[in-house]
Amino acid sequence: MTVQIGFLVNPIAGMGGRVGLKGTDGVLKKAVMLGAKPVAPQKAEEMLREFYAISTNHRDLRWITCGGDMGNSELEAVDIKNKQVVYSPSGNTTSADDTKNACKKLLEHRIDLLVFCGGDGTTRDIFTIVDKKIPLLGIPAGVKMHSGVFGINTTAAAKMLHEFINERLTIGDAEIMDLDEELYRRGEWKVRLFGVAKGIVEPTYIQVGKACFESVSDDEVKDELAEHINDELEKHPEWLFLFCSGGTIDYIAKKLNIQHTLLGIDAVYQKQLVGKDVNEEQILTLLKKYPKVKILLSPIGAQGFILGRGNLQLSPAVINKIGVDNIIVVATPSKLMHTPILRVDTGDKKLDLLFATQGYLMVVIGYRLSRVVKLQTNSF
Repeated sequence: MTVQIGFLVNPIAGMGGRVGLKGTDGVLKKAVMLGAKPVAPQKAEEMLREFYAISTNHRDLRWITCGGDMGNSELEAVDIKNKQVVYSPSGNTTSADDTKNACKKLLEHRIDLLVFCGGDGTTRDIFTIVDKKIPLLGIPAGVKMHSGVFGINTTAAAKMLHEFINERLTIGDAEIMDLDEELYRRGEWKVRLFGVAKGIVEPTYIQVGKACFESVSDDEVKDELAEHINDELEKHPEWLFLFCSGGTIDYIAKKLNIQHTLLGIDAVYQKQLVGKDVNEEQILTLLKKYPKVKILLSPIGAQGFILGRGNLQLSPAVINKIGVDNIIVVATPSKLMHTPILRVDTGDKKLDLLFATQGYLMVVIGYRLSRVVKLQTNSF
Protein backbone atom coordinates (compact mmCIF):
# COMPACT_ATOMS: atom_id res chain seq x y z
CA MET A 1 0.00 0.00 0.00
CA THR A 2 1.40 3.41 -1.01
CA VAL A 3 2.05 5.92 1.77
CA GLN A 4 1.44 9.50 0.67
CA ILE A 5 3.40 12.21 2.46
CA GLY A 6 2.41 15.84 2.08
CA PHE A 7 5.52 18.01 1.96
CA LEU A 8 5.40 21.77 2.42
CA VAL A 9 8.21 24.28 2.99
CA ASN A 10 7.77 27.88 4.07
CA PRO A 11 10.85 29.33 2.31
CA ILE A 12 10.93 32.53 4.38
CA ALA A 13 10.57 30.90 7.82
CA GLY A 14 13.34 31.83 10.25
CA MET A 15 14.83 34.60 8.11
CA GLY A 16 14.29 37.19 10.82
CA GLY A 17 16.24 35.27 13.45
CA ARG A 18 19.87 36.07 12.76
CA VAL A 19 19.13 39.73 12.05
CA GLY A 20 17.45 40.10 15.45
CA LEU A 21 13.82 40.55 14.32
CA LYS A 22 12.50 37.67 16.47
CA GLY A 23 10.41 36.34 13.60
CA THR A 24 9.55 37.04 9.98
CA ASP A 25 5.80 37.71 10.17
CA GLY A 26 5.15 41.13 8.63
CA VAL A 27 8.82 42.16 8.51
CA LEU A 28 10.20 40.13 5.59
CA LYS A 29 11.31 43.21 3.62
CA LYS A 30 13.14 44.57 6.64
CA ALA A 31 14.79 41.19 7.22
CA VAL A 32 16.02 41.08 3.62
CA MET A 33 17.33 44.66 3.90
CA LEU A 34 19.30 43.60 6.98
CA GLY A 35 20.88 40.76 4.99
CA ALA A 36 18.69 37.84 6.04
CA LYS A 37 19.08 34.63 4.02
CA PRO A 38 16.62 31.73 3.64
CA VAL A 39 17.20 28.88 6.08
CA ALA A 40 14.12 26.67 5.66
CA PRO A 41 14.99 25.16 2.24
CA GLN A 42 18.36 24.03 3.59
CA LYS A 43 16.74 22.53 6.70
CA ALA A 44 14.17 20.71 4.57
CA GLU A 45 16.86 19.23 2.29
CA GLU A 46 18.87 18.21 5.34
CA MET A 47 15.91 16.27 6.77
CA LEU A 48 15.24 14.56 3.43
CA ARG A 49 18.86 13.44 3.07
CA GLU A 50 18.88 12.10 6.62
CA PHE A 51 15.61 10.29 6.03
CA TYR A 52 16.83 8.56 2.88
CA ALA A 53 20.08 7.65 4.63
CA ILE A 54 18.15 5.48 7.10
CA SER A 55 15.16 4.45 4.96
CA THR A 56 15.76 1.81 2.29
CA ASN A 57 12.27 0.87 1.11
CA HIS A 58 11.00 3.81 -0.97
CA ARG A 59 8.86 2.00 -3.55
CA ASP A 60 5.62 2.53 -1.66
CA LEU A 61 6.31 6.15 -0.69
CA ARG A 62 4.91 9.06 -2.68
CA TRP A 63 5.47 12.76 -2.00
CA ILE A 64 2.65 15.25 -2.62
CA THR A 65 4.16 18.71 -2.66
CA CYS A 66 4.18 22.32 -3.88
CA GLY A 67 6.10 24.06 -6.63
CA GLY A 68 9.46 25.82 -6.32
CA ASP A 69 10.99 26.33 -2.90
CA MET A 70 7.72 25.35 -1.25
CA GLY A 71 8.75 21.71 -1.59
CA ASN A 72 9.53 20.59 -5.13
CA SER A 73 12.98 22.21 -5.32
CA GLU A 74 14.06 20.53 -2.10
CA LEU A 75 12.80 17.13 -3.29
CA GLU A 76 14.60 17.57 -6.61
CA ALA A 77 17.82 18.51 -4.80
CA VAL A 78 17.71 15.10 -3.12
CA ASP A 79 16.81 13.43 -6.44
CA ILE A 80 13.38 12.21 -5.35
CA LYS A 81 11.37 11.10 -8.39
CA ASN A 82 8.13 9.72 -6.97
CA LYS A 83 6.41 13.04 -6.34
CA GLN A 84 3.51 15.16 -7.52
CA VAL A 85 3.20 18.94 -7.46
CA VAL A 86 -0.38 19.96 -6.62
CA TYR A 87 0.06 23.67 -5.88
CA SER A 88 2.38 26.45 -7.03
CA PRO A 89 2.69 29.97 -5.56
CA SER A 90 1.73 32.81 -7.87
CA GLY A 91 4.66 35.11 -7.03
CA ASN A 92 8.35 34.92 -6.23
CA THR A 93 7.71 35.54 -2.53
CA THR A 94 5.38 33.22 -0.66
CA SER A 95 2.81 34.26 1.93
CA ALA A 96 0.54 32.81 4.60
CA ASP A 97 -2.15 32.54 1.93
CA ASP A 98 0.14 30.30 -0.12
CA THR A 99 0.58 28.01 2.87
CA LYS A 100 -3.18 27.83 3.44
CA ASN A 101 -4.04 27.32 -0.24
CA ALA A 102 -1.37 24.64 -0.53
CA CYS A 103 -2.87 22.79 2.43
CA LYS A 104 -6.28 22.79 0.78
CA LYS A 105 -4.77 21.12 -2.29
CA LEU A 106 -2.76 18.64 -0.24
CA LEU A 107 -5.90 17.54 1.61
CA GLU A 108 -7.56 16.70 -1.71
CA HIS A 109 -4.93 13.99 -2.29
CA ARG A 110 -5.55 11.87 0.82
CA ILE A 111 -2.14 12.30 2.37
CA ASP A 112 -1.28 10.20 5.42
CA LEU A 113 1.01 12.76 7.08
CA LEU A 114 1.88 16.40 6.43
CA VAL A 115 5.58 17.09 6.87
CA PHE A 116 6.32 20.81 6.85
CA CYS A 117 9.32 23.06 7.39
CA GLY A 118 8.84 26.35 9.22
CA GLY A 119 8.05 27.79 12.64
CA ASP A 120 5.01 28.47 14.80
CA GLY A 121 3.57 30.94 12.28
CA THR A 122 3.65 28.27 9.59
CA THR A 123 2.12 25.75 12.00
CA ARG A 124 -0.72 28.13 12.82
CA ASP A 125 -1.48 28.71 9.13
CA ILE A 126 -1.44 24.97 8.43
CA PHE A 127 -3.66 24.15 11.41
CA THR A 128 -6.19 26.78 10.27
CA ILE A 129 -6.88 24.58 7.23
CA VAL A 130 -5.90 21.07 8.30
CA ASP A 131 -7.28 21.10 11.86
CA LYS A 132 -7.23 17.46 13.07
CA LYS A 133 -7.83 15.84 9.67
CA ILE A 134 -4.26 14.49 9.35
CA PRO A 135 -1.21 14.32 11.64
CA LEU A 136 1.53 16.95 11.37
CA LEU A 137 5.31 16.66 11.66
CA GLY A 138 7.36 19.86 11.74
CA ILE A 139 10.97 20.35 10.66
CA PRO A 140 12.18 23.23 12.87
CA ALA A 141 13.31 26.24 10.82
CA GLY A 142 11.55 29.23 12.37
CA VAL A 143 12.60 31.62 15.11
CA LYS A 144 9.77 30.66 17.45
CA MET A 145 8.90 27.00 17.83
CA HIS A 146 6.79 26.39 20.90
CA SER A 147 4.27 24.02 19.32
CA GLY A 148 4.37 20.31 20.07
CA VAL A 149 4.49 19.03 16.48
CA PHE A 150 8.17 19.80 15.83
CA GLY A 151 10.97 17.29 15.88
CA ILE A 152 13.72 18.68 18.10
CA ASN A 153 15.97 18.90 15.01
CA THR A 154 16.24 17.61 11.44
CA THR A 155 17.69 14.25 12.51
CA ALA A 156 14.82 13.65 14.90
CA ALA A 157 12.26 14.59 12.24
CA ALA A 158 13.88 12.16 9.78
CA LYS A 159 13.82 9.32 12.31
CA MET A 160 10.21 10.02 13.21
CA LEU A 161 9.16 10.01 9.56
CA HIS A 162 10.93 6.70 9.09
CA GLU A 163 9.22 5.19 12.15
CA PHE A 164 5.83 6.57 11.11
CA ILE A 165 6.06 5.01 7.64
CA ASN A 166 6.95 1.69 9.25
CA GLU A 167 3.90 2.00 11.54
CA ARG A 168 5.93 2.01 14.74
CA LEU A 169 4.63 5.29 16.17
CA THR A 170 1.24 6.34 17.44
CA ILE A 171 -0.74 9.52 16.82
CA GLY A 172 -1.88 11.78 19.63
CA ASP A 173 -2.80 15.34 20.53
CA ALA A 174 -0.22 18.10 20.00
CA GLU A 175 -0.56 21.69 21.19
CA ILE A 176 -0.35 24.46 18.59
CA MET A 177 0.94 27.62 20.24
CA ASP A 178 0.48 31.18 19.01
CA LEU A 179 2.93 33.92 20.00
CA ASP A 180 2.19 37.60 19.38
CA GLU A 181 5.23 38.71 17.35
CA GLU A 182 4.53 42.43 17.69
CA LEU A 183 4.59 42.16 21.48
CA TYR A 184 7.56 39.78 21.25
CA ARG A 185 9.62 42.42 19.43
CA ARG A 186 8.76 44.89 22.19
CA GLY A 187 10.01 42.50 24.83
CA GLU A 188 6.71 40.96 25.96
CA TRP A 189 6.09 37.21 25.86
CA LYS A 190 2.44 36.42 25.23
CA VAL A 191 1.60 32.92 24.08
CA ARG A 192 -1.83 31.34 23.83
CA LEU A 193 -3.06 27.90 22.93
CA PHE A 194 -4.20 28.22 19.31
CA GLY A 195 -5.53 24.70 18.99
CA VAL A 196 -4.85 20.99 19.38
CA ALA A 197 -3.67 19.14 16.28
CA LYS A 198 -2.79 15.54 15.55
CA GLY A 199 0.89 14.84 16.06
CA ILE A 200 3.29 11.95 16.44
CA VAL A 201 3.76 10.67 19.98
CA GLU A 202 7.50 10.25 20.54
CA PRO A 203 8.84 11.97 23.71
CA THR A 204 12.51 11.46 22.82
CA TYR A 205 12.35 13.26 19.48
CA ILE A 206 9.36 15.62 19.79
CA GLN A 207 9.73 18.84 21.75
CA VAL A 208 7.01 19.41 24.31
CA GLY A 209 5.10 22.65 24.24
CA LYS A 210 6.67 25.45 26.26
CA ALA A 211 5.12 25.89 29.70
CA CYS A 212 2.76 28.86 29.50
CA PHE A 213 2.21 29.47 33.17
CA GLU A 214 4.03 31.44 35.84
CA SER A 215 5.85 29.23 38.31
CA VAL A 216 6.43 29.94 42.00
CA SER A 217 9.07 32.65 42.39
CA ASP A 218 12.68 31.50 42.57
CA ASP A 219 13.88 34.97 43.54
CA GLU A 220 16.16 33.74 46.30
CA VAL A 221 18.00 31.41 43.92
CA LYS A 222 18.06 34.08 41.20
CA ASP A 223 19.69 36.46 43.68
CA GLU A 224 22.45 33.89 44.13
CA LEU A 225 22.79 33.54 40.36
CA ALA A 226 23.09 37.33 40.06
CA GLU A 227 25.82 37.32 42.70
CA HIS A 228 27.65 34.55 40.84
CA ILE A 229 27.50 36.44 37.51
CA ASN A 230 28.58 39.64 39.24
CA ASP A 231 31.68 37.78 40.41
CA GLU A 232 32.29 36.61 36.83
CA LEU A 233 32.06 40.20 35.54
CA GLU A 234 34.46 41.46 38.18
CA LYS A 235 36.93 38.60 37.69
CA HIS A 236 36.97 39.18 33.91
CA PRO A 237 36.87 42.97 33.39
CA GLU A 238 38.49 42.62 29.95
CA TRP A 239 35.74 40.28 28.69
CA LEU A 240 32.55 41.16 26.81
CA PHE A 241 29.44 39.35 28.10
CA LEU A 242 26.45 38.61 25.87
CA PHE A 243 23.32 38.56 28.04
CA CYS A 244 20.79 36.45 26.13
CA SER A 245 17.00 36.25 26.31
CA GLY A 246 14.79 34.87 29.05
CA GLY A 247 13.34 35.71 32.42
CA THR A 248 16.26 34.37 34.48
CA ILE A 249 18.84 36.39 32.53
CA ASP A 250 16.58 39.44 32.70
CA TYR A 251 16.35 39.11 36.49
CA ILE A 252 20.14 38.83 36.80
CA ALA A 253 20.72 41.84 34.54
CA LYS A 254 18.31 44.03 36.47
CA LYS A 255 19.92 43.01 39.75
CA LEU A 256 23.18 44.28 38.24
CA ASN A 257 21.47 47.54 37.13
CA ILE A 258 21.73 46.59 33.46
CA GLN A 259 18.75 47.56 31.29
CA HIS A 260 18.26 44.22 29.58
CA THR A 261 16.20 43.34 26.49
CA LEU A 262 13.96 40.54 27.77
CA LEU A 263 13.66 38.76 24.41
CA GLY A 264 16.89 39.88 22.79
CA ILE A 265 20.66 39.80 23.26
CA ASP A 266 22.56 42.64 24.92
CA ALA A 267 26.34 43.16 24.97
CA VAL A 268 27.82 44.16 28.35
CA TYR A 269 31.39 45.34 29.00
CA GLN A 270 32.50 46.26 32.52
CA LYS A 271 28.84 46.25 33.58
CA GLN A 272 27.91 48.81 30.92
CA LEU A 273 25.77 48.24 27.83
CA VAL A 274 27.80 48.51 24.62
CA GLY A 275 25.17 46.89 22.39
CA LYS A 276 21.41 46.53 22.85
CA ASP A 277 19.19 43.91 21.16
CA VAL A 278 22.06 43.04 18.81
CA ASN A 279 21.73 40.85 15.71
CA GLU A 280 24.27 38.44 14.23
CA GLU A 281 26.09 41.08 12.17
CA GLN A 282 26.34 43.44 15.14
CA ILE A 283 27.70 40.65 17.35
CA LEU A 284 30.37 39.78 14.77
CA THR A 285 31.35 43.46 14.63
CA LEU A 286 31.64 43.58 18.43
CA LEU A 287 33.87 40.49 18.35
CA LYS A 288 36.43 42.45 16.33
CA LYS A 289 36.69 44.99 19.15
CA TYR A 290 36.30 42.56 22.05
CA PRO A 291 38.22 39.32 21.32
CA LYS A 292 37.35 37.79 24.70
CA VAL A 293 33.64 37.03 25.01
CA LYS A 294 31.36 34.94 27.20
CA ILE A 295 27.74 34.02 26.40
CA LEU A 296 25.22 33.95 29.25
CA LEU A 297 22.32 31.57 28.49
CA SER A 298 19.36 30.02 30.25
CA PRO A 299 17.34 27.07 28.88
CA ILE A 300 13.83 27.55 27.50
CA GLY A 301 11.48 26.13 30.10
CA ALA A 302 10.19 22.58 29.42
CA GLN A 303 11.91 22.39 26.00
CA GLY A 304 15.46 22.74 27.34
CA PHE A 305 16.93 24.49 24.30
CA ILE A 306 19.89 26.76 25.01
CA LEU A 307 20.77 27.35 21.34
CA GLY A 308 18.59 27.25 18.23
CA ARG A 309 15.32 28.59 19.63
CA GLY A 310 14.72 32.31 20.04
CA ASN A 311 18.43 33.23 19.83
CA LEU A 312 19.38 32.60 16.20
CA GLN A 313 21.54 35.73 16.39
CA LEU A 314 24.03 33.33 17.98
CA SER A 315 24.81 31.80 14.62
CA PRO A 316 27.43 29.10 14.05
CA ALA A 317 29.84 31.85 12.92
CA VAL A 318 29.33 33.67 16.23
CA ILE A 319 29.60 30.56 18.41
CA ASN A 320 32.70 29.29 16.60
CA LYS A 321 34.45 32.62 17.15
CA ILE A 322 33.51 32.79 20.83
CA GLY A 323 34.10 29.13 21.60
CA VAL A 324 31.93 26.50 23.25
CA ASP A 325 34.00 26.73 26.44
CA ASN A 326 32.94 30.36 26.89
CA ILE A 327 29.23 29.58 27.30
CA ILE A 328 27.76 30.02 30.78
CA VAL A 329 24.37 28.37 31.36
CA VAL A 330 22.32 29.40 34.40
CA ALA A 331 19.04 27.96 35.68
CA THR A 332 17.12 27.58 38.90
CA PRO A 333 16.89 24.04 40.32
CA SER A 334 13.11 24.08 39.86
CA LYS A 335 13.52 24.82 36.14
CA LEU A 336 15.99 21.94 35.79
CA MET A 337 13.45 19.59 37.38
CA HIS A 338 11.34 20.11 34.25
CA THR A 339 14.35 20.39 31.92
CA PRO A 340 16.43 17.24 32.48
CA ILE A 341 18.19 17.60 29.10
CA LEU A 342 19.79 20.65 27.49
CA ARG A 343 19.23 20.80 23.75
CA VAL A 344 21.32 22.42 21.03
CA ASP A 345 20.34 22.88 17.38
CA THR A 346 22.76 25.41 15.86
CA GLY A 347 22.02 24.51 12.24
CA ASP A 348 25.64 23.44 11.74
CA LYS A 349 26.33 19.71 11.98
CA LYS A 350 30.02 20.12 12.83
CA LEU A 351 29.26 22.55 15.63
CA ASP A 352 26.46 20.33 16.95
CA LEU A 353 28.92 17.43 16.92
CA LEU A 354 31.32 19.53 18.98
CA PHE A 355 28.63 19.91 21.63
CA ALA A 356 27.72 16.23 21.30
CA THR A 357 31.28 15.11 22.01
CA GLN A 358 31.12 16.99 25.30
CA GLY A 359 27.98 15.11 26.25
CA TYR A 360 27.27 17.32 29.26
CA LEU A 361 27.31 20.97 30.33
CA MET A 362 27.84 22.49 33.73
CA VAL A 363 24.80 24.59 34.68
CA VAL A 364 25.12 27.23 37.39
CA ILE A 365 22.22 26.72 39.83
CA GLY A 366 23.33 29.03 42.66
CA TYR A 367 26.26 30.99 44.01
CA ARG A 368 29.35 28.92 43.14
CA LEU A 369 27.09 25.91 42.77
CA SER A 370 26.78 23.92 39.53
CA ARG A 371 25.09 20.81 38.26
CA VAL A 372 26.02 18.51 35.38
CA VAL A 373 23.23 18.28 32.78
CA LYS A 374 23.16 16.00 29.76
CA LEU A 375 23.31 17.54 26.27
CA GLN A 376 21.25 16.47 23.26
CA THR A 377 22.12 17.77 19.82
CA ASN A 378 21.44 17.19 16.13
CA SER A 379 24.12 14.48 16.28
CA PHE A 380 22.59 11.84 18.53
